[in-house]
Amino acid sequence: MAWRQFVMHLGNLDAEQVETILFESGASSVTLTDAGDDPVLEPGVGETPLWTDTRIIGLFAADADLQQLRDNLLTRLPVQQLPRHHIETLRDRVWEREWLKDFGPMLFGRRLWICPTGGRVSEDDAVVVDLDPGLAFGTGTHPTTAMCLEWLDGLSLRGKTMLDYGCGSGVLAIAALKLGAAAATGMDIDPQAVIATRQNAEFNDVASKMEILGAADEISGKYDVVVANILAGPLVQFAESITLTLCDEGMLALSGVLCEQADTVMRAYEPWIDFDDPAFKEQDGQTWSRLTGKRRPG
Repeated sequence: MAWRQFVMHLGNLDAEQVETILFESGASSVTLTDAGDDPVLEPGVGETPLWTDTRIIGLFAADADLQQLRDNLLTRLPVQQLPRHHIETLRDRVWEREWLKDFGPMLFGRRLWICPTGGRVSEDDAVVVDLDPGLAFGTGTHPTTAMCLEWLDGLSLRGKTMLDYGCGSGVLAIAALKLGAAAATGMDIDPQAVIATRQNAEFNDVASKMEILGAADEISGKYDVVVANILAGPLVQFAESITLTLCDEGMLALSGVLCEQADTVMRAYEPWIDFDDPAFKEQDGQTWSRLTGKRRPG
């Protein structure tokens, strides 16, 4: 099936109102994207900020009446003429596989590979996690995920337990199990992440060794290894509760932290954690950090 996209810069228009009109005019999906270069990295609690220059994209069937859509927008919006906009025709393709053009097997550390469906890894000692991008973030392409995967590859996980706090796609917990962990728990408050993690665990044949939770207060017991790849704000806010999931001398990795936030995050964990030197990785003009350490006994 072919599709067309209606693409418009929002300017000062209300995003929710425009989105409603697009859906009522037959849009199959509506997406908001950054039309400039103004990333929103860490909004405050309860905030849903947009970019200073926001683009809204409505996806329509090829035979949709987009002139009627324009008329609807002009009638219901407080404007004399629509902001800058255009229509794109999308050629038919298998969209759920389209990402494979830019996503092949990726190596993290010495032997840990993330491999898309249909990909192959020939190395004899390869540890392979089969993972397609799905409902939730986390395929290894972001520096924070990559650094956590590299760290896990360097650990001796045989027989250990692992907690993936804010699991997203479940890639870190699944990787730990593939690397020899005896059991893993993935926790995420996003229901879509829980669904994606469960599907990915089943696809990698590790579901029987993995517990998947939808809230932090469901976590019980203590773990040998805890990874929290979320954001600096929640890492600081929940420092004590995250630390309490670690057994004595358990190993902790914190990520999702920009380099300028690293000291603040480490200070929040200083009462319990002896940190190693931070690791840093740069991408797209931003430098991200991974903070690792061990819980002191007692």
